[in-house]
Amino acid sequence: MTSSTQPTDTVSDSIKLPFSFDVAKMKKEVEALNLNNFIYYNVVPLRAPAHQVDTSLPFPPPADDYADGSWTDWLDTPELKASPYLTGVVDTFRQHTKVTLVRAIRLAAGNVVEEHTDPTLGLQVPKSVIRLTVPIISDEGVEFYLNNQIVPMKPGECWYMRLSDPHRVVNNSPADRINLTIDMIPNDWVRSVIAKQEA
Repeated sequence: MTSSTQPTDTVSDSIKLPFSFDVAKMKKEVEALNLNNFIYYNVVPLRAPAHQVDTSLPFPPPADDYADGSWTDWLDTPELKASPYLTGVVDTFRQHTKVTLVRAIRLAAGNVVEEHTDPTLGLQVPKSVIRLTVPIISDEGVEFYLNNQIVPMKPGECWYMRLSDPHRVVNNSPADRINLTIDMIPNDWVRSVIAKQEA
């Protein structure tokens, strides 16, 4: 784990959280999703803005700030409803705080995600959401760099990372990498869990 000099609620930019999930069950449900037609990077929304899940709902009104997730209601997609174990993973967090965007993200073997930042994804950002990452399929050769340091995530683990900092992914493995990402509004419970792991 590395440190950053920018203001933050935590010292570390990446923290392994005290949650672990059944890799075989997650893998089975993710493989049942429609992950076939893609070029090198594929995203399956599992929880999304309500009007995208139910097209009979009106578009939400314009918002001054979309960062905190309160600009719309969020619904589980049919893909998540068909995945009871993944639903349970999401429920681990939404029983404590508002969960917004949830996705299964695949990066094809031999490909990269170029370095970038997500300005609203960090505890130090006012009115932000944070993103937790649960690797499902991640073989040796998959390297997630945050501030030029590898975050040693393993399948089934759950990590908080300050993604407002520069990060990139290199998949040098012979297999596709699949992560589950869960965005949520950081309340006192979320902050406490992260702080306890850092103590």
